[in-house]
Amino acid sequence: MTETVDGPHEYEVVASEEVYTGRIISLRKDTVAMPGGGTSVREVVHHPGAVGIVALDDEDRVVMVRQYRHAIGEHLWELPAGLRDVDDEPPVDSARRELAEETQLAAEKWSLLVTQHPSPGFCDELVLLYLAEGLSDVTRPDGFVVEHEELDMTVERVPLAEAVQWVFDGKVRNALAVIGLLAAAQVRATSPRLRPLDAT
Repeated sequence: MTETVDGPHEYEVVASEEVYTGRIISLRKDTVAMPGGGTSVREVVHHPGAVGIVALDDEDRVVMVRQYRHAIGEHLWELPAGLRDVDDEPPVDSARRELAEETQLAAEKWSLLVTQHPSPGFCDELVLLYLAEGLSDVTRPDGFVVEHEELDMTVERVPLAEAVQWVFDGKVRNALAVIGLLAAAQVRATSPRLRPLDAT
């Protein structure tokens, strides 16, 4: 951002055009006022946001899922995660729901681990990652139906140190999982101060 004696430049949107609206994402073209005069067009993907969960059991094993991702045509090792697609649902409640849906687990203790924008150059998606501890078995939420890629999904518990090594081995390549695993390992190593559970 260009700094001036008057403060940072105001990137005002002078025009906006909806290009595409899909089931999950939409695409718009914004014309934005640039520093030094003139405008430039920026394409923006709107995404409802997501949550991810680093679920650690009493033996410091992390719950990992292996799921097919069509965009790259591969199965990936990931953390339990999902869209924030329920109106007015607090993010931590979305995380609780996703953990139960994907792994049939609940957690006694929840902490906000990190928040991240996966691709801020073109997408407004915000992902909130939670640390879940004190795991117990639960049934899937009423009305939830396992379908599509989740029919093929496997769930495993992996020692946290081994899962971190998977990051460096290239076995874990999902950005949410990479960030979550490394952050959880740092929490275990140094006990950093975490933000309140309702922070974003």
